[in-house]
Amino acid sequence: MSDSKIRIQDALDYHTKGLPGKIEVIPTKATKTQRDLALAYSPGVAEPCRKIADNVDDVYKYTAKGNLVAVISNGTAVLGLGNIGAEASKPVMEGKGLLFKIFAGIDVFDLEINSTDIEEFITVVKALEPTFGGINLEDIKAPDCFEIERRLKAELNIPIMHDDQHGTAIISGAALINALIVLDKKASDVKVLVSGAGASAISCIKIFIELGVDKNNIVVCDSKGVIRSDRENLQRSKKEFATDKDLHQMEDAIEGMDVFLGLSQGNVMTPEMLNKMAPNPLVFALANPDPEINYELAMATRKDVLMATGRSDHPNQVNNVLGFPFIFRGALDVRATEINEEMKLAAVKAIADLARQNVPDVVTKAYNLETMSFGRDYIIPKPLDPRLLTEVAPAVAKAAMESGVAKNPISDWDDYKASLVKRLGNDDQIIRRLTNKAKQNPKRVVFAEAEDYRVLKAAQIALDEGIAIPILLGDEDNIQKLIKKHQLDLGDTQIINPQSKAYGQMVERYGKLFHEKRKRRGYNPYEAANEMKKRNFFGCMMVETGEADAIISGISRKYTQTIKPALQIIGTDDPDKKVSSMYLMLTKRGPLFFTDTTMIPNPTSEELVDIAYQAASAVHKMMNIVPKVAFLAYSNFGSSDDAEPKLVRKAAALMKAKHPHIISDGEIQANFAFNQQELKDNYPFTTLIDNEPNVLVFPTLSSANIAYKLLQVMKSAEAIGPIILGMKRPVHILQMGSSVREVLNMITIATIDAQIKAGKGSGQ
Repeated sequence: MSDSKIRIQDALDYHTKGLPGKIEVIPTKATKTQRDLALAYSPGVAEPCRKIADNVDDVYKYTAKGNLVAVISNGTAVLGLGNIGAEASKPVMEGKGLLFKIFAGIDVFDLEINSTDIEEFITVVKALEPTFGGINLEDIKAPDCFEIERRLKAELNIPIMHDDQHGTAIISGAALINALIVLDKKASDVKVLVSGAGASAISCIKIFIELGVDKNNIVVCDSKGVIRSDRENLQRSKKEFATDKDLHQMEDAIEGMDVFLGLSQGNVMTPEMLNKMAPNPLVFALANPDPEINYELAMATRKDVLMATGRSDHPNQVNNVLGFPFIFRGALDVRATEINEEMKLAAVKAIADLARQNVPDVVTKAYNLETMSFGRDYIIPKPLDPRLLTEVAPAVAKAAMESGVAKNPISDWDDYKASLVKRLGNDDQIIRRLTNKAKQNPKRVVFAEAEDYRVLKAAQIALDEGIAIPILLGDEDNIQKLIKKHQLDLGDTQIINPQSKAYGQMVERYGKLFHEKRKRRGYNPYEAANEMKKRNFFGCMMVETGEADAIISGISRKYTQTIKPALQIIGTDDPDKKVSSMYLMLTKRGPLFFTDTTMIPNPTSEELVDIAYQAASAVHKMMNIVPKVAFLAYSNFGSSDDAEPKLVRKAAALMKAKHPHIISDGEIQANFAFNQQELKDNYPFTTLIDNEPNVLVFPTLSSANIAYKLLQVMKSAEAIGPIILGMKRPVHILQMGSSVREVLNMITIATIDAQIKAGKGSGQ
């Protein structure tokens, strides 16, 4: 999924802190009263049992079977670790379950079977059919995986797929279709060399043949060289693709080849071999983490090469997550009895078709690109493209229906696509998109409180992930002691101590600049220079002079101690407007933005409009989400003439007049704002009908602050913020006591803010 730097202890901590592992079971029905429990279990549970006993298909009606997949392994071929055993494979299987859930809303139980005997494995899995709606086989060695999948597909009536075989094949097949279009070549004409003969490679070859590649034009190599028909003791899977041609080693076989498909090991392909290929060669170097030939080396060797890898840091990433969640989603939703070749090919073509469509802003902005269009550097969709769910799943479902394996056909496809979007919430991927956007153009972020472990740890992760370039302010000895104590690694990250003589000239220069700004506001030259020895003042001046792009502070200080130097040195974007703030609240119904949570205690109507506009602009530019603003109060559209509702009512009217292009309305009670039926019944005139709000403007700082903190402490939402709005340059303040995760989230926001203020990634 990612090529970011992952440290051993971080990975171990991730899996151990809090509840061990990555998944848990959460009830979907009420369980708070004795009656709830009586309905959930005895005696109420007997009723659905009777229904299912009368009609076994009712199991899909009364239980979770229809949305439940088993991820099953025996641990014989785990990632690049080999045969490490069933228990050691469990973290991978839990991780696969997590991907099913976040990308397609599919629930998973992972099952690790302690058996390497094919017959025993098949017997165990067959006995599980009543429990699951589908089975994803994972990390099973070849050739066992071929026989296991073949037998289970023949003997069970639920969808089954060995993703290691078919996942890479499906994505590679989509990439092949589009690459041949770009290169103006025909599948029937191209010659293909395959490096690797494992489960993935064999499945890729079969998909290529299904897509029109002539089997006689395919040569396969393994660690011993070209797989020839005269080689002794060939496995059945290899014998099927053995050649009679007078070829022995890959160096010879690659001569004149149009396509190189690598599913073997890193750096087995040399520049000399690449130069032997036909004009406009297509290279799929899919070994991870090191491709069969380095991407930069390949591009430097031949300008006409079109290349795909398994890595996210190069164009055209062949990533299984583009396929398996959506294939199972479509199969489950029509209750397919199998995942057949028609369904796999439908997925191939849907993924290929998607890459040829116009790319929406939600994707380009996630990757911080001005545009993204079909061509050499974009032949397969990006993993964060939300259209994969609504394009691939329906294509698979239709193929299941047309091939006669669907037991629950879909009639209303528009309604089905709408249900897919709803299943994952309004924007389940927002943090992943924001992180990816930050990584496209990392900025220099100065930390005013670097003598804090949480700040240093978050800075290390940001550096490892490529989210930001940290600059640390504080006493170098203290910082190095913390780094050593907690075994951190910040490389050659710059550490600056404004109180050190080594930075005296910077302090003096900054003091002069500050005095020039504030000489008529009570500061003499000595006082101005002295302020620059304080880290918040020094860090703000770094941002003001362009020696840093953003500043983060506040983990151990009050807001006023951080915002005061920022306002004095950097100032507001508009001198006539105040600074405000908002929190991004990650809720089950999607992201909500609460404002103003920290800055303006008792805003006027005019200030509420400014607050709303600042928040709406940030939601659009930073998050690439259409803002829909609700001005909240304890009344609805004039039902109270008390001072506060009148103030909010006036703000809502001013907002419509000043910013008519932004969807907004009020004053309105919070419960009505989120109840479409009540709005339609009682207030059919409001613009919030069919526009559920995501930006909530509260009448006072107190109400906003209380609201977000209540949601946060009740575990109803994860809070990210406060995001400071209205500053001329990026200044962001942490909550006192922020966790490492919260600091990292703010680093991401600060980087994106800096991108926008630098004129890149603005979303405009």
